[in-house]
Amino acid sequence: MRRLLIPKTLSFVVWVAIILETGLTVAWEAEREQTSIAHRSARPAPLWLTEGIIYQIWLRSFTAEGTLKAATERLSWIRDIGATIVYLPPVQLADDDLRTEFWSPRQRGSGLNNPRNPYRIKDYYQIDPEYGTEEDLRTFVREAHRLGLRVLMDVVFYHCGPNCVLMDELEFIQRDRSGRPVLGPWNFPLLNFQSQKLREYLWANMDYYVRKFEVDGFRCDASDRVPLDFWEGARTRLANIKPDLVVLAEGENRPADQIHAFDINYEFTWSRLVRAVAGRGQSASEIRKHWETVVARWPAGARFIRFSANHDLVNDQEHAEVLCGQAGAAALLVLNFTIDGVPFLYNGQEIGDTTPQSIYGRWPIRWEAAGLPKSASRLTLVKKLCQLRRREPALTRGQTLWLENDQPDHVISFIRRLPNSEIVSIVNLSNRPVEVQVKLPSQAGEQFEDLLNSRRVAQATRDGLNLNLEAFGYFVGKRQM
Repeated sequence: MRRLLIPKTLSFVVWVAIILETGLTVAWEAEREQTSIAHRSARPAPLWLTEGIIYQIWLRSFTAEGTLKAATERLSWIRDIGATIVYLPPVQLADDDLRTEFWSPRQRGSGLNNPRNPYRIKDYYQIDPEYGTEEDLRTFVREAHRLGLRVLMDVVFYHCGPNCVLMDELEFIQRDRSGRPVLGPWNFPLLNFQSQKLREYLWANMDYYVRKFEVDGFRCDASDRVPLDFWEGARTRLANIKPDLVVLAEGENRPADQIHAFDINYEFTWSRLVRAVAGRGQSASEIRKHWETVVARWPAGARFIRFSANHDLVNDQEHAEVLCGQAGAAALLVLNFTIDGVPFLYNGQEIGDTTPQSIYGRWPIRWEAAGLPKSASRLTLVKKLCQLRRREPALTRGQTLWLENDQPDHVISFIRRLPNSEIVSIVNLSNRPVEVQVKLPSQAGEQFEDLLNSRRVAQATRDGLNLNLEAFGYFVGKRQM
Protein backbone atom coordinates (compact mmCIF):
# COMPACT_ATOMS: atom_id res chain seq x y z
CA MET A 1 0.00 0.00 0.00
CA ARG A 2 1.37 3.43 -0.92
CA ARG A 3 2.54 5.49 2.09
CA LEU A 4 1.31 9.05 2.53
CA LEU A 5 4.22 11.35 3.51
CA ILE A 6 3.22 14.40 5.58
CA PRO A 7 5.71 17.25 6.14
CA LYS A 8 6.55 17.75 9.82
CA THR A 9 5.80 21.48 9.55
CA LEU A 10 2.06 20.86 9.06
CA SER A 11 -0.19 21.22 12.05
CA PHE A 12 -2.08 18.26 13.48
CA VAL A 13 -5.39 19.71 12.26
CA VAL A 14 -4.07 20.10 8.72
CA TRP A 15 -2.60 16.59 8.89
CA VAL A 16 -5.97 15.12 9.89
CA ALA A 17 -7.70 17.08 7.15
CA ILE A 18 -5.33 15.66 4.52
CA ILE A 19 -5.86 12.14 5.80
CA LEU A 20 -9.62 12.58 5.72
CA GLU A 21 -9.54 14.09 2.27
CA THR A 22 -7.32 11.28 0.98
CA GLY A 23 -9.67 8.68 2.42
CA LEU A 24 -12.69 10.41 0.95
CA THR A 25 -10.96 10.56 -2.42
CA VAL A 26 -10.37 6.81 -2.33
CA ALA A 27 -14.02 6.25 -1.38
CA TRP A 28 -15.21 8.62 -4.11
CA GLU A 29 -13.04 6.84 -6.68
CA ALA A 30 -14.43 3.44 -5.65
CA GLU A 31 -17.98 4.77 -5.76
CA ARG A 32 -17.39 6.36 -9.14
CA GLU A 33 -15.98 3.11 -10.51
CA GLN A 34 -19.02 1.20 -9.22
CA THR A 35 -21.40 3.80 -10.68
CA SER A 36 -19.59 3.55 -14.00
CA ILE A 37 -20.05 -0.23 -14.05
CA ALA A 38 -23.75 0.02 -13.16
CA HIS A 39 -24.31 2.40 -16.07
CA ARG A 40 -22.72 0.04 -18.58
CA SER A 41 -24.29 -2.96 -20.28
CA ALA A 42 -23.42 -6.59 -19.71
CA ARG A 43 -21.71 -8.29 -22.60
CA PRO A 44 -24.14 -10.02 -24.99
CA ALA A 45 -24.66 -13.71 -24.32
CA PRO A 46 -25.69 -16.53 -26.70
CA LEU A 47 -29.38 -17.34 -26.94
CA TRP A 48 -28.67 -20.93 -25.97
CA LEU A 49 -27.80 -19.56 -22.53
CA THR A 50 -30.33 -16.76 -22.10
CA GLU A 51 -33.16 -19.01 -23.27
CA GLY A 52 -31.73 -22.13 -21.65
CA ILE A 53 -32.24 -24.27 -18.55
CA ILE A 54 -29.16 -25.57 -16.74
CA TYR A 55 -29.06 -29.08 -15.26
CA GLN A 56 -26.18 -29.96 -12.94
CA ILE A 57 -24.96 -33.55 -12.94
CA TRP A 58 -23.01 -34.78 -9.93
CA LEU A 59 -21.39 -37.92 -11.31
CA ARG A 60 -21.06 -39.69 -7.96
CA SER A 61 -24.81 -39.40 -7.45
CA PHE A 62 -26.36 -39.24 -10.91
CA THR A 63 -25.96 -42.99 -11.53
CA ALA A 64 -25.13 -46.04 -9.44
CA GLU A 65 -21.91 -46.48 -11.44
CA GLY A 66 -20.81 -42.87 -11.01
CA THR A 67 -19.16 -42.75 -14.44
CA LEU A 68 -19.31 -40.65 -17.58
CA LYS A 69 -20.37 -43.71 -19.56
CA ALA A 70 -23.35 -44.36 -17.29
CA ALA A 71 -24.26 -40.66 -17.30
CA THR A 72 -24.20 -40.67 -21.11
CA GLU A 73 -26.93 -43.30 -21.09
CA ARG A 74 -29.16 -41.00 -18.98
CA LEU A 75 -28.74 -37.86 -21.08
CA SER A 76 -32.06 -38.48 -22.82
CA TRP A 77 -33.73 -38.15 -19.39
CA ILE A 78 -32.38 -34.61 -19.12
CA ARG A 79 -33.51 -33.82 -22.66
CA ASP A 80 -36.98 -35.20 -21.98
CA ILE A 81 -37.40 -33.08 -18.84
CA GLY A 82 -36.80 -30.01 -20.98
CA ALA A 83 -33.39 -28.85 -19.73
CA THR A 84 -31.03 -27.63 -22.44
CA ILE A 85 -27.60 -27.25 -20.78
CA VAL A 86 -25.68 -29.92 -18.86
CA TYR A 87 -23.12 -28.82 -16.30
CA LEU A 88 -20.52 -31.43 -15.33
CA PRO A 89 -18.53 -31.42 -12.08
CA PRO A 90 -14.72 -31.48 -12.31
CA VAL A 91 -13.66 -34.64 -14.09
CA GLN A 92 -9.94 -33.92 -14.03
CA LEU A 93 -7.68 -36.18 -11.95
CA ALA A 94 -8.25 -35.51 -8.24
CA ASP A 95 -5.40 -35.49 -5.74
CA ASP A 96 -5.20 -38.64 -3.61
CA ASP A 97 -2.90 -37.19 -0.92
CA LEU A 98 -3.78 -38.76 2.45
CA ARG A 99 -2.39 -35.99 4.66
CA THR A 100 -5.46 -34.51 6.33
CA GLU A 101 -3.81 -31.12 6.88
CA PHE A 102 -4.39 -30.67 3.13
CA TRP A 103 -8.08 -31.62 3.40
CA SER A 104 -10.87 -29.10 3.71
CA PRO A 105 -12.80 -29.00 7.02
CA ARG A 106 -15.84 -30.36 5.21
CA GLN A 107 -13.79 -33.16 3.70
CA ARG A 108 -12.52 -34.21 7.15
CA GLY A 109 -15.96 -33.75 8.67
CA SER A 110 -17.62 -36.08 6.14
CA GLY A 111 -16.13 -39.09 7.92
CA LEU A 112 -15.71 -40.90 4.60
CA ASN A 113 -11.88 -40.67 4.64
CA ASN A 114 -11.78 -40.17 0.90
CA PRO A 115 -8.85 -37.98 -0.19
CA ARG A 116 -10.23 -37.59 -3.72
CA ASN A 117 -12.00 -34.25 -3.54
CA PRO A 118 -13.07 -33.28 -7.09
CA TYR A 119 -12.16 -29.66 -6.29
CA ARG A 120 -8.56 -30.57 -5.37
CA ILE A 121 -6.94 -31.19 -8.74
CA LYS A 122 -3.79 -33.24 -9.26
CA ASP A 123 -3.51 -33.06 -13.06
CA TYR A 124 -5.53 -30.62 -15.18
CA TYR A 125 -4.97 -32.63 -18.37
CA GLN A 126 -5.98 -36.09 -17.15
CA ILE A 127 -9.49 -37.48 -16.79
CA ASP A 128 -9.93 -39.16 -13.43
CA PRO A 129 -10.26 -42.93 -14.00
CA GLU A 130 -13.03 -42.95 -11.37
CA TYR A 131 -15.20 -41.31 -14.03
CA GLY A 132 -13.76 -42.93 -17.14
CA THR A 133 -11.47 -42.07 -20.00
CA GLU A 134 -10.89 -39.26 -22.45
CA GLU A 135 -12.97 -41.18 -24.95
CA ASP A 136 -15.80 -41.42 -22.41
CA LEU A 137 -15.81 -37.63 -22.03
CA ARG A 138 -15.72 -37.16 -25.79
CA THR A 139 -18.63 -39.59 -26.19
CA PHE A 140 -20.59 -37.81 -23.46
CA VAL A 141 -20.27 -34.46 -25.22
CA ARG A 142 -21.09 -35.92 -28.63
CA GLU A 143 -24.25 -37.61 -27.33
CA ALA A 144 -25.31 -34.44 -25.54
CA HIS A 145 -24.92 -32.50 -28.77
CA ARG A 146 -26.86 -35.15 -30.69
CA LEU A 147 -29.72 -34.66 -28.23
CA GLY A 148 -29.60 -30.88 -28.58
CA LEU A 149 -27.90 -30.28 -25.22
CA ARG A 150 -24.93 -28.00 -24.54
CA VAL A 151 -22.18 -28.96 -22.07
CA LEU A 152 -20.45 -26.80 -19.46
CA MET A 153 -17.32 -28.17 -17.81
CA ASP A 154 -16.13 -27.24 -14.32
CA VAL A 155 -12.64 -25.71 -14.01
CA VAL A 156 -10.87 -25.21 -10.67
CA PHE A 157 -8.11 -22.62 -10.97
CA TYR A 158 -8.05 -20.93 -7.57
CA HIS A 159 -6.20 -23.77 -5.85
CA CYS A 160 -4.90 -27.30 -6.47
CA GLY A 161 -3.88 -30.46 -4.63
CA PRO A 162 -0.60 -30.79 -2.70
CA ASN A 163 0.67 -33.35 -5.23
CA CYS A 164 -0.50 -31.41 -8.28
CA VAL A 165 1.80 -31.40 -11.29
CA LEU A 166 1.88 -27.60 -10.99
CA MET A 167 3.88 -27.93 -7.75
CA ASP A 168 6.92 -28.80 -9.89
CA GLU A 169 7.00 -25.22 -11.19
CA LEU A 170 8.15 -22.99 -8.35
CA GLU A 171 6.47 -19.84 -9.68
CA PHE A 172 3.08 -21.52 -10.29
CA ILE A 173 2.23 -21.70 -6.57
CA GLN A 174 1.98 -18.92 -3.99
CA ARG A 175 4.74 -19.48 -1.42
CA ASP A 176 5.76 -18.00 1.92
CA ARG A 177 9.26 -16.72 2.68
CA SER A 178 10.49 -20.22 3.46
CA GLY A 179 9.23 -21.50 0.11
CA ARG A 180 6.30 -23.50 1.48
CA PRO A 181 2.99 -23.36 -0.41
CA VAL A 182 0.46 -20.84 0.88
CA LEU A 183 -2.79 -22.62 1.70
CA GLY A 184 -6.21 -21.13 1.01
CA PRO A 185 -9.37 -21.27 3.13
CA TRP A 186 -9.92 -24.95 2.25
CA ASN A 187 -6.29 -25.93 3.03
CA PHE A 188 -5.35 -26.33 -0.63
CA PRO A 189 -2.24 -24.70 -2.20
CA LEU A 190 -3.09 -21.43 -3.94
CA LEU A 191 -2.11 -20.80 -7.55
CA ASN A 192 0.06 -17.77 -8.28
CA PHE A 193 -1.59 -15.51 -10.83
CA GLN A 194 1.38 -13.15 -10.71
CA SER A 195 3.02 -15.72 -12.98
CA GLN A 196 2.35 -15.11 -16.66
CA LYS A 197 3.60 -18.61 -17.34
CA LEU A 198 0.89 -20.05 -15.09
CA ARG A 199 -1.75 -17.97 -16.83
CA GLU A 200 -0.65 -19.27 -20.22
CA TYR A 201 -0.77 -22.83 -18.86
CA LEU A 202 -4.35 -22.47 -17.61
CA TRP A 203 -5.54 -20.65 -20.76
CA ALA A 204 -4.09 -23.51 -22.80
CA ASN A 205 -5.93 -25.97 -20.56
CA MET A 206 -9.29 -24.36 -21.34
CA ASP A 207 -8.35 -24.28 -25.02
CA TYR A 208 -7.57 -28.00 -24.81
CA TYR A 209 -11.04 -28.97 -23.58
CA VAL A 210 -12.79 -26.82 -26.16
CA ARG A 211 -10.74 -28.11 -29.09
CA LYS A 212 -10.34 -31.76 -28.11
CA PHE A 213 -13.69 -32.45 -26.44
CA GLU A 214 -15.86 -29.70 -27.97
CA VAL A 215 -17.30 -28.53 -24.65
CA ASP A 216 -19.50 -25.46 -25.00
CA GLY A 217 -18.23 -23.51 -22.03
CA PHE A 218 -17.03 -23.52 -18.46
CA ARG A 219 -18.31 -23.11 -14.93
CA CYS A 220 -15.46 -21.40 -13.08
CA ASP A 221 -15.03 -22.44 -9.46
CA ALA A 222 -14.38 -19.69 -6.87
CA SER A 223 -14.17 -17.28 -9.78
CA ASP A 224 -14.07 -14.03 -7.85
CA ARG A 225 -11.01 -15.21 -5.90
CA VAL A 226 -9.12 -15.26 -9.20
CA PRO A 227 -8.06 -11.94 -10.80
CA LEU A 228 -10.61 -10.64 -13.26
CA ASP A 229 -7.99 -9.87 -15.90
CA PHE A 230 -7.12 -13.58 -16.01
CA TRP A 231 -10.70 -14.42 -16.97
CA GLU A 232 -10.77 -11.56 -19.47
CA GLY A 233 -7.66 -13.01 -21.09
CA ALA A 234 -9.31 -16.42 -21.21
CA ARG A 235 -12.39 -14.93 -22.90
CA THR A 236 -10.27 -13.23 -25.57
CA ARG A 237 -8.49 -16.46 -26.45
CA LEU A 238 -11.54 -18.71 -26.33
CA ALA A 239 -13.61 -16.37 -28.50
CA ASN A 240 -11.26 -17.13 -31.37
CA ILE A 241 -12.05 -20.85 -31.07
CA LYS A 242 -15.77 -20.86 -30.26
CA PRO A 243 -17.46 -17.43 -30.46
CA ASP A 244 -20.69 -18.59 -28.76
CA LEU A 245 -18.91 -20.21 -25.83
CA VAL A 246 -20.41 -19.50 -22.37
CA VAL A 247 -18.51 -18.82 -19.15
CA LEU A 248 -20.36 -19.09 -15.81
CA ALA A 249 -18.81 -17.41 -12.74
CA GLU A 250 -19.21 -19.03 -9.34
CA GLY A 251 -19.22 -15.63 -7.69
CA GLU A 252 -21.55 -12.70 -7.03
CA ASN A 253 -19.29 -10.02 -5.57
CA ARG A 254 -17.70 -8.49 -8.67
CA PRO A 255 -20.16 -6.56 -10.89
CA ALA A 256 -17.44 -5.96 -13.49
CA ASP A 257 -17.48 -9.72 -14.26
CA GLN A 258 -20.03 -9.38 -17.05
CA ILE A 259 -18.46 -6.42 -18.83
CA HIS A 260 -15.93 -8.58 -20.72
CA ALA A 261 -15.25 -11.93 -19.06
CA PHE A 262 -18.39 -13.76 -17.96
CA ASP A 263 -21.83 -14.37 -19.45
CA ILE A 264 -23.60 -15.15 -16.19
CA ASN A 265 -22.96 -15.35 -12.43
CA TYR A 266 -24.14 -17.31 -9.44
CA GLU A 267 -26.58 -15.61 -7.05
CA PHE A 268 -25.90 -17.22 -3.68
CA THR A 269 -27.68 -14.44 -1.78
CA TRP A 270 -30.84 -14.97 -3.83
CA SER A 271 -30.73 -18.71 -3.12
CA ARG A 272 -30.20 -18.26 0.61
CA LEU A 273 -32.88 -15.58 0.81
CA VAL A 274 -35.69 -17.40 -0.99
CA ARG A 275 -34.99 -20.53 1.07
CA ALA A 276 -35.11 -18.45 4.27
CA VAL A 277 -38.47 -16.99 3.23
CA ALA A 278 -40.02 -20.36 2.39
CA GLY A 279 -38.29 -22.32 5.16
CA ARG A 280 -37.93 -19.94 8.09
CA GLY A 281 -40.66 -17.36 7.61
CA GLN A 282 -38.51 -14.39 6.63
CA SER A 283 -40.54 -11.64 4.96
CA ALA A 284 -41.06 -12.16 1.25
CA SER A 285 -40.64 -8.41 0.74
CA GLU A 286 -36.89 -8.90 1.24
CA ILE A 287 -36.70 -10.72 -2.10
CA ARG A 288 -37.75 -7.66 -4.07
CA LYS A 289 -35.41 -5.42 -2.04
CA HIS A 290 -32.49 -7.69 -2.80
CA TRP A 291 -33.36 -7.86 -6.50
CA GLU A 292 -33.48 -4.06 -6.72
CA THR A 293 -30.12 -3.75 -4.93
CA VAL A 294 -28.47 -6.12 -7.40
CA VAL A 295 -29.97 -4.34 -10.41
CA ALA A 296 -28.61 -1.02 -9.10
CA ARG A 297 -25.06 -2.42 -8.70
CA TRP A 298 -24.61 -4.58 -11.78
CA PRO A 299 -24.40 -3.67 -15.49
CA ALA A 300 -27.70 -3.40 -17.34
CA GLY A 301 -28.84 -6.82 -18.51
CA ALA A 302 -26.61 -8.75 -16.11
CA ARG A 303 -27.63 -12.41 -15.84
CA PHE A 304 -27.75 -14.79 -12.87
CA ILE A 305 -28.59 -18.43 -12.36
CA ARG A 306 -31.65 -19.02 -10.16
CA PHE A 307 -31.28 -22.09 -7.95
CA SER A 308 -32.50 -23.61 -4.72
CA ALA A 309 -30.22 -26.67 -4.84
CA ASN A 310 -26.68 -27.48 -5.95
CA HIS A 311 -23.92 -29.89 -4.94
CA ASP A 312 -22.76 -27.76 -1.98
CA LEU A 313 -26.23 -27.40 -0.48
CA VAL A 314 -27.11 -31.05 -0.98
CA ASN A 315 -23.72 -32.18 0.37
CA ASP A 316 -24.53 -30.26 3.55
CA GLN A 317 -27.93 -32.01 3.71
CA GLU A 318 -29.71 -28.73 3.00
CA HIS A 319 -32.18 -30.02 0.44
CA ALA A 320 -34.85 -27.41 -0.22
CA GLU A 321 -37.39 -30.19 0.32
CA VAL A 322 -36.10 -30.71 3.87
CA LEU A 323 -35.84 -27.02 4.74
CA CYS A 324 -39.06 -25.87 3.08
CA GLY A 325 -41.06 -29.07 2.61
CA GLN A 326 -41.99 -30.53 -0.77
CA ALA A 327 -44.62 -27.83 -1.40
CA GLY A 328 -42.25 -25.02 -0.44
CA ALA A 329 -39.52 -26.41 -2.69
CA ALA A 330 -42.01 -26.57 -5.57
CA ALA A 331 -42.97 -22.92 -4.99
CA LEU A 332 -39.28 -21.97 -5.21
CA LEU A 333 -39.03 -23.76 -8.54
CA VAL A 334 -41.96 -21.73 -9.87
CA LEU A 335 -40.28 -18.54 -8.69
CA ASN A 336 -36.88 -19.43 -10.18
CA PHE A 337 -38.38 -20.39 -13.52
CA THR A 338 -40.47 -17.23 -13.90
CA ILE A 339 -38.17 -14.49 -12.56
CA ASP A 340 -35.46 -13.07 -14.83
CA GLY A 341 -32.27 -15.13 -15.05
CA VAL A 342 -31.53 -18.71 -16.05
CA PRO A 343 -33.17 -21.52 -14.02
CA PHE A 344 -30.85 -24.15 -12.62
CA LEU A 345 -31.76 -27.72 -11.64
CA TYR A 346 -29.64 -30.07 -9.55
CA ASN A 347 -29.87 -33.76 -10.44
CA GLY A 348 -32.69 -35.42 -8.53
CA GLN A 349 -34.43 -32.14 -7.80
CA GLU A 350 -36.90 -32.90 -10.57
CA ILE A 351 -38.32 -35.78 -8.52
CA GLY A 352 -37.93 -34.13 -5.10
CA ASP A 353 -35.13 -36.53 -4.15
CA THR A 354 -33.82 -36.14 -0.59
CA THR A 355 -31.25 -38.93 -0.66
CA PRO A 356 -28.25 -38.02 1.52
CA GLN A 357 -25.39 -37.07 -0.78
CA SER A 358 -21.73 -36.25 -0.30
CA ILE A 359 -19.10 -34.70 -2.52
CA TYR A 360 -16.75 -37.36 -1.13
CA GLY A 361 -18.81 -40.52 -1.59
CA ARG A 362 -20.97 -42.34 -4.09
CA TRP A 363 -24.53 -42.19 -2.77
CA PRO A 364 -26.81 -42.57 -5.81
CA ILE A 365 -30.13 -40.80 -6.31
CA ARG A 366 -33.12 -43.09 -5.88
CA TRP A 367 -34.43 -42.80 -9.43
CA GLU A 368 -36.74 -45.76 -8.83
CA ALA A 369 -38.88 -43.41 -6.71
CA ALA A 370 -39.77 -41.31 -9.75
CA GLY A 371 -43.04 -43.17 -10.20
CA LEU A 372 -44.29 -42.56 -6.65
CA PRO A 373 -47.09 -39.97 -6.36
CA LYS A 374 -45.11 -37.09 -4.82
CA SER A 375 -42.13 -37.62 -7.10
CA ALA A 376 -44.34 -37.95 -10.16
CA SER A 377 -46.14 -34.72 -9.23
CA ARG A 378 -42.83 -32.87 -8.92
CA LEU A 379 -41.61 -34.26 -12.23
CA THR A 380 -44.80 -33.10 -13.94
CA LEU A 381 -44.33 -29.60 -12.53
CA VAL A 382 -40.69 -29.39 -13.64
CA LYS A 383 -41.60 -30.51 -17.15
CA LYS A 384 -44.38 -27.91 -17.30
CA LEU A 385 -42.01 -25.18 -16.15
CA CYS A 386 -39.40 -26.17 -18.74
CA GLN A 387 -42.00 -26.22 -21.49
CA LEU A 388 -43.40 -22.89 -20.33
CA ARG A 389 -40.01 -21.21 -20.39
CA ARG A 390 -39.28 -22.50 -23.86
CA ARG A 391 -42.75 -21.58 -25.15
CA GLU A 392 -43.17 -18.08 -23.68
CA PRO A 393 -40.55 -15.53 -24.82
CA ALA A 394 -41.63 -13.11 -22.08
CA LEU A 395 -39.99 -15.46 -19.55
CA THR A 396 -36.59 -15.22 -21.25
CA ARG A 397 -36.61 -11.75 -22.79
CA GLY A 398 -39.35 -9.86 -20.97
CA GLN A 399 -38.85 -6.93 -18.62
CA THR A 400 -39.44 -7.67 -14.92
CA LEU A 401 -41.99 -5.35 -13.28
CA TRP A 402 -42.76 -5.87 -9.60
CA LEU A 403 -46.40 -5.68 -8.55
CA GLU A 404 -47.66 -4.42 -5.22
CA ASN A 405 -49.83 -6.79 -3.19
CA ASP A 406 -51.54 -6.63 0.21
CA GLN A 407 -49.65 -9.65 1.61
CA PRO A 408 -46.02 -8.52 1.16
CA ASP A 409 -44.67 -10.67 3.99
CA HIS A 410 -45.93 -13.84 2.33
CA VAL A 411 -46.45 -13.25 -1.39
CA ILE A 412 -44.24 -11.96 -4.18
CA SER A 413 -45.75 -10.80 -7.44
CA PHE A 414 -44.32 -9.55 -10.71
CA ILE A 415 -44.94 -9.38 -14.44
CA ARG A 416 -42.58 -10.45 -17.23
CA ARG A 417 -43.50 -8.15 -20.10
CA LEU A 418 -42.91 -7.92 -23.84
CA PRO A 419 -44.86 -5.57 -26.13
CA ASN A 420 -47.18 -8.37 -27.22
CA SER A 421 -47.04 -10.71 -24.22
CA GLU A 422 -47.39 -10.51 -20.45
CA ILE A 423 -46.87 -13.28 -17.89
CA VAL A 424 -47.85 -12.56 -14.29
CA SER A 425 -46.26 -14.65 -11.54
CA ILE A 426 -47.72 -14.67 -8.02
CA VAL A 427 -46.17 -17.03 -5.46
CA ASN A 428 -47.19 -17.63 -1.86
CA LEU A 429 -43.95 -18.44 -0.02
CA SER A 430 -45.65 -19.09 3.31
CA ASN A 431 -46.95 -22.33 4.81
CA ARG A 432 -50.47 -20.96 5.27
CA PRO A 433 -53.27 -20.13 2.82
CA VAL A 434 -53.61 -16.47 1.91
CA GLU A 435 -56.16 -14.30 0.20
CA VAL A 436 -54.18 -11.77 -1.78
CA GLN A 437 -54.99 -8.74 -3.91
CA VAL A 438 -52.39 -7.85 -6.50
CA LYS A 439 -52.37 -4.45 -8.18
CA LEU A 440 -52.07 -4.63 -11.95
CA PRO A 441 -50.99 -2.05 -14.53
CA SER A 442 -53.98 -3.03 -16.64
CA GLN A 443 -57.70 -2.42 -17.06
CA ALA A 444 -60.50 -4.04 -15.10
CA GLY A 445 -61.97 -7.04 -16.84
CA GLU A 446 -58.70 -8.29 -18.31
CA GLN A 447 -58.30 -12.03 -18.08
CA PHE A 448 -55.27 -14.13 -17.27
CA GLU A 449 -55.07 -17.76 -18.32
CA ASP A 450 -53.51 -20.01 -15.67
CA LEU A 451 -50.56 -21.70 -17.36
CA LEU A 452 -49.79 -24.31 -14.71
CA ASN A 453 -53.07 -25.35 -13.10
CA SER A 454 -55.91 -26.76 -15.16
CA ARG A 455 -56.15 -23.84 -17.59
CA ARG A 456 -58.44 -21.82 -15.31
CA VAL A 457 -58.91 -18.10 -16.00
CA ALA A 458 -58.53 -15.30 -13.47
CA GLN A 459 -60.21 -11.96 -14.16
CA ALA A 460 -58.88 -8.63 -12.96
CA THR A 461 -61.20 -6.19 -11.20
CA ARG A 462 -60.84 -2.45 -10.76
CA ASP A 463 -58.75 -3.17 -7.66
CA GLY A 464 -56.48 -5.72 -9.33
CA LEU A 465 -56.25 -9.47 -9.31
CA ASN A 466 -57.82 -11.26 -6.33
CA LEU A 467 -56.62 -14.77 -5.60
CA ASN A 468 -56.96 -17.40 -2.91
CA LEU A 469 -53.65 -19.23 -2.73
CA GLU A 470 -53.12 -22.37 -0.70
CA ALA A 471 -49.98 -22.78 1.40
CA PHE A 472 -47.05 -22.40 -1.02
CA GLY A 473 -49.57 -21.97 -3.81
CA TYR A 474 -48.85 -20.04 -6.99
CA PHE A 475 -50.50 -18.52 -10.02
CA VAL A 476 -48.66 -18.07 -13.31
CA GLY A 477 -51.00 -16.45 -15.79
CA LYS A 478 -50.80 -15.06 -19.29
CA ARG A 479 -52.77 -11.93 -20.07
CA GLN A 480 -55.15 -12.61 -22.91
CA MET A 481 -54.52 -10.03 -25.60
